[in-house]
Amino acid sequence: MSSKRFRNWSARIAVLAGVAAAGLAMTATAQADPLWPGGPDIPGVPAIIQPPPPAPVYAPCGAAKAKACMRLSTKEAWLMDGNGKTIYGPKPIEIGRPGYESHVGVFNVNFKREHFWSTMHNAPMEWAVFFDGDIATHIGPLDSNSHGCIRMNPDAAEEFYHHLEPGDVVEVVA
Repeated sequence: MSSKRFRNWSARIAVLAGVAAAGLAMTATAQADPLWPGGPDIPGVPAIIQPPPPAPVYAPCGAAKAKACMRLSTKEAWLMDGNGKTIYGPKPIEIGRPGYESHVGVFNVNFKREHFWSTMHNAPMEWAVFFDGDIATHIGPLDSNSHGCIRMNPDAAEEFYHHLEPGDVVEVVA
């Protein structure tokens, strides 16, 4: 093919491509509404399906103004906003072993310490929140029972520590 013929051929292709693009552009701009509400604008292209919002999480506690909830039977804990709405959890916990069972009841946070040393058990209790005498939530292993405390992974223990203040209500259910 000669260069002149190639240029003429290229020019024709460019003109045809421009006409086709203009036709598509006119078609696309002429359509103001989708073909069906919530559907795609182009036939044959599937609609983007939005996942439903996550279901709300409910803690099993009902004490008035509770800011923390722990269920011993399922070894789970939640943080609440004080008006019954769950804002964090469920998170796994470990509970007291036989002879050192964690207590069921409604308690108030007594005090908290970021770095606490248990002289009774000669062990660290990081992010400790005391709510039942010498019983607290704190970091600890989740693969063996405690001496009554509620053990948590580091992230959960820190969340509980920052969310709870002395006087806040903590509920522990069976």
